This record gives sequence, structure tokens and C-alpha cells, in this order.
Amino acid sequence: MIVIHGGHFSSLAGFYEEVSSVLMKDADWKVGTLDGFDDILYGGFGVIEGKEEIEILWKESGKSKEDLGLQTTQEFYENKIRQGKPFNIELIQQKLDDLTEGKGQTLFEILVEIIQSHSNIALKLE
Repeated sequence: MIVIHGGHFSSLAGFYEEVSSVLMKDADWKVGTLDGFDDILYGGFGVIEGKEEIEILWKESGKSKEDLGLQTTQEFYENKIRQGKPFNIELIQQKLDDLTEGKGQTLFEILVEIIQSHSNIALKLE
């Protein structure tokens, strides 16, 4: 069982640090993007070797849901828009608009969806 502890972080950067420490223990590489997080869940490096059955327990997930909620997600998209290239500004603006209209996903929801997209990984929110 892999434990992500929501009490150890309050930002997306903090989440990346947490999952790097639990999933990439002895590796030189650290998670730093949503795509990178998805990549390590496929296995082959870090603690996940391949398609073995894994359970992830996300403790204090309610705190994480709040910390990585609407405001943090808006700031995430706004920062990408400010940075410009290489980001697809039109797509990110649409994601921001959807979020503002109550139709988009928060970062917490995106992270949960990434985990759940791996059929060998069971996620338990606590």
C-alpha cells in the first residue's frame, strides 16, 4: 500500500514533492507535472514496477480537495496563460472558463482521475 498524506502538503508543488518521496524513493527523477505523475503510475521506475495491483491510500483527502480546489486551479491555469508558449493558451483559457462556469475539473479531481485511469491501481480516499 502506498500512502499519500494530504497533511504533508497544501499546494500542487507540495503534492509533487509528496508523491516523489513515496513513489520515487531512490530515483534521481522527481515528479513535476501532471503528465509526469501519470507516467510514474505506469511503473517501470520508482516503487511501481509494472502492472502489479497497487492500492493508494490518500489520507486527509478532504484537506487536499480544498487545497487543490477551485482557487488553486484557477491560479494554475492563469499562470500557464501568463507564461504563454509552449502552452496551448486557447485550450487553457477554455479550461479556465469551464472551471469558472462550474463545468471544469479542479486539480484535485484531475489527480484523482489520473490515478483512477490506471486499472491496476485502487484509490481509497480517507
